[in-house]
Amino acid sequence: MGFPGTWMTESESMVYRVVPKCACSTIGQIMYYSDHGRYFDGDIHDAKDGLYKWALDNSKGPITENVRQHKSLSFTCVRNPYTRILSSFFDKICGIQRNGVRYRGNLVPMLVQKYGIEVGGDDGQGEFDQIASFRRFLLFARDTVAFRKPMDPDIHWSAISSHVGTFIINGGTYDKILWTENFNEGMQDVLNTTDTPTPIELDQVPRFNESEGHGPKRAHPVADYFDDLSMHLVYEMYKQDFELFRYDRQDPGNKMPLSEIDLDEVHAKLGG
Repeated sequence: MGFPGTWMTESESMVYRVVPKCACSTIGQIMYYSDHGRYFDGDIHDAKDGLYKWALDNSKGPITENVRQHKSLSFTCVRNPYTRILSSFFDKICGIQRNGVRYRGNLVPMLVQKYGIEVGGDDGQGEFDQIASFRRFLLFARDTVAFRKPMDPDIHWSAISSHVGTFIINGGTYDKILWTENFNEGMQDVLNTTDTPTPIELDQVPRFNESEGHGPKRAHPVADYFDDLSMHLVYEMYKQDFELFRYDRQDPGNKMPLSEIDLDEVHAKLGG
């Protein structure tokens, strides 16, 4: 299976396992800048050179050799499951994508028909009952994760642990796992531990959020979107994410982790 979703700097200063909706655009741009002294002009996901990416055939050999021999610092970044799936809803379900169309073609029309979801009109900017529609989307997301119906779970709402785990199962070892909610401190720790060709000051890094502006703005506090049933569905889908990455399942309004991540526990539980 190899190392899907893995990026590495060309200097091999660091290896990163991408987790969608967890600061991946910003991390990719930091990695790119640390080698080249400039940011990639566009969405870093579109870059075909300047970074090793598992999806590119000429990257598989260098990444495999580096990861299996643990030559470089390897890390990933995680996010509170409540805010992550809410972000996925507004970006991928309600929003218009960079190519000017809805995400995954007929997905949104199917959700409107079968789950009664509203998305704010053709331009993704109209008014609608965000809370009701999000809760219906959660039923759909649960169906994909638990039953793989009416489709397999999408990478943007499949469990973080499922992304993180493939790296371990195939022979990788994490040196650090960052929290999106404490990003600068964690990313600075990565940079302090690596020898990059170009120094980078995190407080000077622009905000790279490629999904910003795709859909409507969130109209309510995070906690308002989650009633008891919604919290149950989120925990059903992401139980391991809450436990391994130390997030608060009881309070959707608390995005911050409760305690430190135990890397040994993560490797033991995701490496089987």
